[in-house]
Amino acid sequence: MAVPFKIYNTRTRKLEDFEPIEAGKIRLYACGNTVYDHCHIGHARGMILFDSFVRYLRHRGWDIDFVRNFTDVDDKIICRANELGEDPLALSARFIGEYRADAAAMGLDTPNKEPKVSDSMEDILGMIGSLIDKGHAYQNEGSVWFDVGSYSDYGSLSGQKVDELRSADEVAGKRSPADFALWKAVKPGEPSWPSPWGDGRPGWHIECSAMAKATLGDTVDIHGGGLDLVFPHHENEVAQSVCGNKADYARVWMHHGLLTMASGQKMGKSFGNVINVKVALEQFPAETLRLYYLQNQYRSPLPWGDEALPEALAMLSRLYEAREVAEAMGGEEPAANVAKSMGADALKLLELGESFPERFYAAMDQDFNTALAIAHLMELSRAINRFGNLKKANKRGGPVVAPALKAFALVTETIGLMRMTSAEFHADVKGKRLAAMGIEAAKIEKLIEDRGTARAEKNWARADEIREDLEAKSILVMDLADGVQWRVKL
Repeated sequence: MAVPFKIYNTRTRKLEDFEPIEAGKIRLYACGNTVYDHCHIGHARGMILFDSFVRYLRHRGWDIDFVRNFTDVDDKIICRANELGEDPLALSARFIGEYRADAAAMGLDTPNKEPKVSDSMEDILGMIGSLIDKGHAYQNEGSVWFDVGSYSDYGSLSGQKVDELRSADEVAGKRSPADFALWKAVKPGEPSWPSPWGDGRPGWHIECSAMAKATLGDTVDIHGGGLDLVFPHHENEVAQSVCGNKADYARVWMHHGLLTMASGQKMGKSFGNVINVKVALEQFPAETLRLYYLQNQYRSPLPWGDEALPEALAMLSRLYEAREVAEAMGGEEPAANVAKSMGADALKLLELGESFPERFYAAMDQDFNTALAIAHLMELSRAINRFGNLKKANKRGGPVVAPALKAFALVTETIGLMRMTSAEFHADVKGKRLAAMGIEAAKIEKLIEDRGTARAEKNWARADEIREDLEAKSILVMDLADGVQWRVKL
């Protein structure tokens, strides 16, 4: 049975109890990328947010039909294709492939449907025709415009006032400056499709309205995207969908905050300040990005700086190391007996582990508060480390940490963190961080071998010298009973 939850609705500007159109089912539409270049880490926030959101709600019993589109017909695509001397549809198809590769590398599940504009022309033309028939759109010299004045609730999503607006389509032939293009008459060198109004291509906003209707129906439960889409894109989607379908378009509008630079400027290709997902994933495990985004509440702006991913990786490493400590503990006594006999740290850990599911669900069901959920997880990992320092914890502590291990498994299942074994995680860190630092693993192995030789020969000065050299390279050496291990210090 689907578990109720609360969600912030941009349209009403308040937290609401989610009420689905159909019991137990969620129709979710998220605006996807305009595919004219590689995904950057600003895009990745929305990609990972909705992947985690869907994972969690499916875990809570919801049947979710998740649709994320590809905008493969757009001004930006045409401009980039002209720069490269490439066919616009060929360019967009190439970057759809790159997008899917990035999504897979980040561990994202594939949405139920991924419609493309170029495959949706029949739906788009049908919706434009319906808007003309209903008196909400008009044609002029091969283009079709939405008549903003025909929709009395225009501005209800964004709070914009019609008399203060001017559309980006500043051309002759419009009745009002705020009117926006549904169909653009063909121009030389641009891709075009036939229509009752002449050859041309669709405007940006009608594309999503038509794809959402074709895949999910007249009304969706949740429509999502970045805050930068509230106006004009989502405002215009509302207007044309409500007028065309004669039905509410989206019950809930879910918008995530943007990545911002130290200057407060958002991250975007037009600002020249982007870092592509591919580059980030060459230097950091994919889960680093997931933790970086989820450690903040999704509606908040997320500051970006050079230390953002290193700090997130250090947090992720502490989680893996705490789980590793817990997994190594043995013992079969009743947990309560062990905790009572081992003192306050043991009792606290047992309490945190046993109460974790309740606290985790409470945070997540209150507007998907991953920031609070991860704070609970970090508190649990610190408690494991304190307990692990106690005498005999390794031999007797297994029952005490068992609830904590279940907590880690819950986080893995619901939001996709800590899906690797500890060995896989540390190998991933070694490979990517050493490459980022320009250090060869073979050279580290040789230094550790030389240190072992020096220790065997009781040349302690040389052994210490090598250890210091390794530490300077951010390499942590661990002399264990079963041999020497090494890791990259984070």
